Amino acid sequence: MSSRAATVAAQAKVNLFLHVLAREESGYHQIETLFCRLALADDVVVRIPDTGGGSGRTIDCTGDDVGPPEDNLAYRAAVLYADQRGWPSGFGIEVTKRIPVGGGLGGGSADAGAVLRALRVLDPDPPSAATLLLWAARLGADVPVMTMESPLALGWGRGEQLLPLPALPSRAVMLYVPEFRVATREAYQWLDEARSAGGGDRPTPRRVDGPGSLSTRARDPATLGDWGHVAPLMTNDFEAVVGQRHPEIPIMTARLRALPGAAAALMSGSGSTVYCVMSALRPRRDLIEPPIAGTVVMTTTADHVVGVRRID
Repeated sequence: MSSRAATVAAQAKVNLFLHVLAREESGYHQIETLFCRLALADDVVVRIPDTGGGSGRTIDCTGDDVGPPEDNLAYRAAVLYADQRGWPSGFGIEVTKRIPVGGGLGGGSADAGAVLRALRVLDPDPPSAATLLLWAARLGADVPVMTMESPLALGWGRGEQLLPLPALPSRAVMLYVPEFRVATREAYQWLDEARSAGGGDRPTPRRVDGPGSLSTRARDPATLGDWGHVAPLMTNDFEAVVGQRHPEIPIMTARLRALPGAAAALMSGSGSTVYCVMSALRPRRDLIEPPIAGTVVMTTTADHVVGVRRID
């Protein structure tokens, strides 16, 4: 069966800072975050049968267990695209996993964004980039930023309101990936419980019209252009509550922060991955003590988002 195809590097992300604000009546939380893409990526190939070539829909994943197809974000992204466009009638998706699953690095969202981007390139009548982002938001809060072709973005609301920013200078990143995973829903629950038990003022819902009305020091995006300004902002509201239940996280965070040349170290997203941004591009792996029941992955921050490449 002949087909048209495209390949995409589905790049991971870390949250350079992540602040959890109010819980809305809908149950969703407002956040403020700085997304930074990494060189670490899954490989995604999307194939579209030529006219008359069939209407089957398949996905094949290798490298990690990502669950049944109907729960896979990459598969759901292709189904959503087909429903919205009435095209394609069939597709085949191949994913080679390199991003750890369930580690706060956005692997599933990256795969979904890669599929949407690939389909737009293959589409004979493609939607606008803005329309594609609206579709991406239906799949999850992290999917829009993983659909954008920007290596750095300020996010607020539920994370779907985005301001693309120029890339920071590329830096080496050391990822500590524990053997356990953290469910995002549980992390939010733990944070809500901790705030309730603290007895202090809790965040209240508020309207954020843009970066200028953010509660962080990142109100002026011009301050996010170099690591000297970004490093002091690098905190994660989830880190304490997740670390209380998984002591490996604060232990490894402390080890990473103590490394020569470490600019900052913290947990990404709701966990469980802890990462360290280095001041140089090539740190020595042997500087870190052996990880506790986990692995260390070396990568770099991305200075660009890799484009879609047709392979037909």
